[in-house]
Amino acid sequence: MNIPNLLTLLRLILIPVCVIIYYVPAPWAYMTTAILFTIAAVTDWFDGYLARKWGQTTPFGAFLDPVADKLIVAAALVILVERHETVWLTIPAVIIIGREIVISALREWMAEVGKRSSVAVNMIGKLKTTMQMVSIIVLLSQKPGTVIADMGLIALQIAAVLTLWSMIVYLNAAWSELKPSAK
Repeated sequence: MNIPNLLTLLRLILIPVCVIIYYVPAPWAYMTTAILFTIAAVTDWFDGYLARKWGQTTPFGAFLDPVADKLIVAAALVILVERHETVWLTIPAVIIIGREIVISALREWMAEVGKRSSVAVNMIGKLKTTMQMVSIIVLLSQKPGTVIADMGLIALQIAAVLTLWSMIVYLNAAWSELKPSAK
């Protein structure tokens, strides 16, 4: 066990903590959840940086890091969908969660055929992740219906567009391996 792996485990631990605090009927609950989610988002970047810098990449970390990332985002989107009760949040949430499932499966399959590097993280994916994290932090920090929450909702819709764009880029990169071969 090393510090990067411990940071990844911290992200997993923060999932139920964020969910529980979000539902606490107190004025500080939204902002506290947003702060904890922000800590999780920062550890996502920091654990990868430290693992590479210190030469502490491990198979466990390589497996668990993307799992932790996807789980905390999915959990945050689920509680936001429940609380906000609007199609304008539900549709982007379904797009984001659905894309993560598709791309995870695509990366696993491409790794099996020895082409994992064809679907490596790219700049659009990083931009998508940044917009997604910012929008989720804003939405978690506010009661539904406030002007700031509405800005977070617009940012989430932009993140959903970037999500679809990045998925198309990844699928296009893998298309030569995915398309049916002529027999």
